[in-house]
Amino acid sequence: MQLDRFGEAMAHIDLAEQRWQMRPAPEEWVRKYVGARGLGVRYVLEAGPEVEPLSAENLLCFLNGPLSGSEMSMSGRWACVTKSPLTGTVTDSHQGGWTGARLRWAGFDGLIFEGAAAAPTYVFVEEGRISFHDASDVWGLGIHETVALLKERHGGKDVSVNAIGPAGEKLCRFSAWVNEDDRAFGRGGTAAVGGVKKLKAIVIKASRERSEVRDLDRWREVRREALDLIRDEANITSPKKGGLSVYGTNVITNITNRIGALGTRNSQSTSFGDRAEAISGETVVETILTGDPTCHACPVACKKEVEVQEGPWKGLKMESVEYEPAWSLGSNCLNDDLGSIAKLIDQCNDLGLDPIELGNALSMYMEATERGWVTGAGLAWGDTLAMVAMTEAIAAREGDGDLLAEGPARAAERLGHPEIAMAVKGQALPAYDPRGMKGMGLGYATSNRGACHLRGYVAAAELGVVPIEADPLAWKGKGELMKTFQDLHAFSDSMDLCKFSAFAQGAEDYAKQYSAAMGRPVSADDVMEAGERIYNLERYYNNLAGFGPGSDTLPTRFLEEASDSGGSKGHVCELGPMLEEYYAVRGWDDGVVPEGKLGTLQIP
Repeated sequence: MQLDRFGEAMAHIDLAEQRWQMRPAPEEWVRKYVGARGLGVRYVLEAGPEVEPLSAENLLCFLNGPLSGSEMSMSGRWACVTKSPLTGTVTDSHQGGWTGARLRWAGFDGLIFEGAAAAPTYVFVEEGRISFHDASDVWGLGIHETVALLKERHGGKDVSVNAIGPAGEKLCRFSAWVNEDDRAFGRGGTAAVGGVKKLKAIVIKASRERSEVRDLDRWREVRREALDLIRDEANITSPKKGGLSVYGTNVITNITNRIGALGTRNSQSTSFGDRAEAISGETVVETILTGDPTCHACPVACKKEVEVQEGPWKGLKMESVEYEPAWSLGSNCLNDDLGSIAKLIDQCNDLGLDPIELGNALSMYMEATERGWVTGAGLAWGDTLAMVAMTEAIAAREGDGDLLAEGPARAAERLGHPEIAMAVKGQALPAYDPRGMKGMGLGYATSNRGACHLRGYVAAAELGVVPIEADPLAWKGKGELMKTFQDLHAFSDSMDLCKFSAFAQGAEDYAKQYSAAMGRPVSADDVMEAGERIYNLERYYNNLAGFGPGSDTLPTRFLEEASDSGGSKGHVCELGPMLEEYYAVRGWDDGVVPEGKLGTLQIP
């Protein structure tokens, strides 16, 4: 179905009344906030920053970007935007696979859910129409079974299913939406918002077709340029060159371990020593790899299908052992059993959990157990059988799992020891220890959705995978570098392009792609200004939601306890001077966007 312009096909869906209507996004919003992430934040702002995340009044937005469903390389993503039950901030999460593309092919730019259904419901999207269906027969089922049943019910072919699992139904604060390809809206607890709304799944049926572009000749040229950059075998930083295509995201485990940035034992150590090799991408490829699936319009194929070869989960086939989960459920929990990590990730995909948050919750509880702060048996380091059982308990909110389902930050506070939760604004840290990669520490602290590596992936510079020199152990200059990365990624997330496209492309390339798709000429400077506007809009929302001066911080472990191993030995993260530099570059007053800045960027 061809659309006249991006943003015209926004479906506003009232779950309580079981009705929907198409209301175009205001053209000014599309011009200023692009799509996907940026446009979603603008909609969520309209609902009010004071809204309770776990209430019917919270908006749940699923949005494409201007490139979604097109043939532009690495455009197979879409965004979920809402107020997070985990952090209380605005949050967006992005999902790969084919679901976002099918939404565009079905004739929609976005689905905006309001209210809550009286009973479990799923929606079916096809050829510009939306219908409501009883989900009582799939409520309580895991995501894998839900996907299989709903795909069969709606014809199987050309069908995508995006669903919540038992964890979302039980309002676990770090529950995740997962699609048929085991791609997740992983962070921020967005599935719990679906649980409150009694929304079990979104089923989309649509066959592949070209998405309309405004300047077809220019589009063909720009698309070819983008593909050439991504495939450039002469460019060592190209995402198609070696690493990502051969070993997947887990290619960096051994690197971060060596430089002293692979958190271990709930970040009490900064290296997993010789044991890191056992959970690395190299070991995955050598021992359990079975396939290389990819997302819509992606030549990189960073996902690695695996089959466990030995141990209690022998024969388990699952989608991918990614770097972040391999760390959070591996070294962070003193676990070097690759089979158990695959099992735990598969549980996350079926129960609907964020594996980064899960690993942090388990490791926090392991440290609390070791220190005698837990009543009862607790959880021992590296006890894989107990980790699997606890994951089931978290999704069901049973026993100790009910505490951990609140997320590691809330759980640690209830145990009386908030200092052992490695979290920022309520969201747990991913797989880069800020004592070994200091720019990432600044990124965690200033992320608008809680600790996150994807808001501004300075890791690319600190690990040398983009042609920018950045010493991971130096703090000077990281403020300006972080702002640049954050603004660039705010734009690419709003297009919606995979982060790995930035290994080969920059603002100039994104400007060409946007201009050809939209028929609206923009420059690289325009791209960066739009990214800055989006980042400041998010910060403005959070300021209104109660996040003021002092909110941009890190757990004291990273500020006061020196790294004990690897290339970072003896280092702490100098957050204070980095923040001072960053706020100066941003033009913020101790983390708060001043009125003058809002006016200059025309926010909201």
